[in-house]
Parts: sequence; C-alpha cells; structure tokens
Amino acid sequence: MLALAQQLAHPHSLILALYCGGRVHQFRREGQAALERAQALFAVAREQALPHWVASGTILRGWALAEQVQVTEGVAQMREGLAARQATGAELGRPYYLAQLAEAYGKGGRAEEGLDVVAEVLTVVNQQGERWGEAELYRLKGELLLTRAIGGGGSPTVPATLSLPAGAEPLALAEADSCFQQALALARRQEAKSSELRAATSLSRLWQSQGRRAEARHLLAAIYGWFSEGFNTADLQAAKALLEQWT
Repeated sequence: MLALAQQLAHPHSLILALYCGGRVHQFRREGQAALERAQALFAVAREQALPHWVASGTILRGWALAEQVQVTEGVAQMREGLAARQATGAELGRPYYLAQLAEAYGKGGRAEEGLDVVAEVLTVVNQQGERWGEAELYRLKGELLLTRAIGGGGSPTVPATLSLPAGAEPLALAEADSCFQQALALARRQEAKSSELRAATSLSRLWQSQGRRAEARHLLAAIYGWFSEGFNTADLQAAKALLEQWT
C-alpha cells in the first residue's frame, strides 16, 4: 500500500498508507517503526494542510515516544494531538486514542491520571457504542490498579514477572483481577485473539504472584497454543517468557 501510494505520488493515499502502517507497528509494540511512520505522516499532513491527519500523526508520534520511555514528551504530544483532533469535530476512534494516553500514563507511573482517562474512555464507549477495543480498556485499568498498588512504573509489554509488596491492598488486587477477567471475557466474545492473549498474560502474571501457578499456566498455555505465527512480537514473547518459568 505504501509503495503504491509513493509511486502514484498521491498525498492523501500516502497519508492513509503511513497511518495504517503506523497502526500495525503500534499493535505489534514496535515503537521505533511507529515513530518513523508517524513523523512521515505528520510531515505530509502538515504540508497538505490537513488538520485531522496532523492531529492523528501527533498522537501516534506521542505514543511511539512513550513506548520508548520518553513518557513526559509522549504524553504532552498525545494530549496536544487529542485536543487538535477534537477541534476538527472527529469522534470516531476517540476511545482508541484515549486508551493510548492512559497506557502512556501507566508507563510513567502516573496511575491516577491513567485511571481517570480510562473512566472517561469507558463513558465514551458506552455513549458511542464503539466497542472494538473495549477488552484492552479493562486490561489497562487492571494494570493501572496494579501500578498504583505497587507504587511503581507501568509496563508497555506486560513483564514476565510481577512482584507485589507484602502490604499491597487486597481490594486493589481483587479489583485488578476482576478487570482482567472482564477483559478476557470481552476478548473471547469478540473472538479478538491478540486482546485475549494480552488479557490472559496480565491475569496469569497476577495469579503467579499470588501462588496460583497451575491456574495461571493453564490459562495462558491455552491461548498461546492457538497462535501459529507472530512469535517475534512483543506480546507473544512476553507470554512465552512467562510460560517458560513454569516449564
């Protein structure tokens, strides 16, 4: 798609190709590649004076920076892009973009701000009925609750181990468990396998920290075994690392 758009030298087609390519890299958790697409998208959109795409490029660039641990700058750019996009009147896709902002807050250890954004997103989802990323929202909420309970930074790819302090609030852990369970149920209902994998990894990681290793392995092995490709992606590597601890 990108090669054809470049060959045709058609700006709008090029913008769309760059945006879609950036989204693919984002789903694969490839921050640097997403950043390169976002920078190119932003440049073409600004040259063509297309405010919607300038805003979308700014948000994608902010996410890519946060993914590479430049969280403060990333959050600032995402908020700038979100405001600019809303000024154009665009509503479709807003839950998706807000979820990225919540994720970035989590990476910076700013759990309360992230949870506020998740609450806003869920309100928008219920108002607009845009539910394709709903499972990830509940998984993010669970991760942010854990970040707050631990008192540390978040993780973009769900690390293979989770160390909970002895004084971690049981209620917070139970709420995080509930969020992961809801994310898992939604992903299964929508047959969204990548979302199911991410939710299962988060829940298994929590269960492992609570000594529920057999349950955790059974849950994660079932969904991991479904995949036949993509084993170089961050999500599958995180799941594999967790499973290997129990081999």
